[in-house]
Amino acid sequence: MNRNRLEAFSDGVMAIIITIMVLEMKVPHGDNLETLAPVLPLFMSYVLSFIYIGIYWNNHHHMFHLCTRVNGAVLWANLHLLFWLSLFPFVTGWMGENHFAALPSALYGGVLLAASVAYLILQQTIIVSQGSESPLRAAIGNDWKGKVSPVLYIGGIVATFFRSWIGQALYVCAALLWLVPDRRIEAAVQDNRT
Repeated sequence: MNRNRLEAFSDGVMAIIITIMVLEMKVPHGDNLETLAPVLPLFMSYVLSFIYIGIYWNNHHHMFHLCTRVNGAVLWANLHLLFWLSLFPFVTGWMGENHFAALPSALYGGVLLAASVAYLILQQTIIVSQGSESPLRAAIGNDWKGKVSPVLYIGGIVATFFRSWIGQALYVCAALLWLVPDRRIEAAVQDNRT
């Protein structure tokens, strides 16, 4: 299969995920600021999820620039990642509607954790398919962000049962780690183009 076809499919799925999330936000009745207060938690959870989907889209895009071949294992690993990302609208809505209550926030963290593990599986599947000369393996190095993120998600899941805001803060911290695109992969992509 052509790498571009896989990327186009993934781009479409991520665009649909974002569209579903924004459609879940209902317009409040009224024309003053007080009418916005009830939808503020849902809006805040939407912003965080939008950032996460953007991070996955950006890193997925960069990673596939270093992918030299797509096989069945890569296709299934990519679908595995898209499955977990497709749950974002549900957990985002549930968490926001319930004002960051413990169980919805923990489930949100569980989906974040599962998506990060799925991304690591996809990354490793690409590396294995490329063999010992994998440009992706050379680019990611020790991948400290990929190792720290699951720890933050697990910490957030546990913390949300004690203090929900601590769990949310850990989810935000993990997003901030990834907000800046991975410079190693960007550099490797530039090297491949020259």
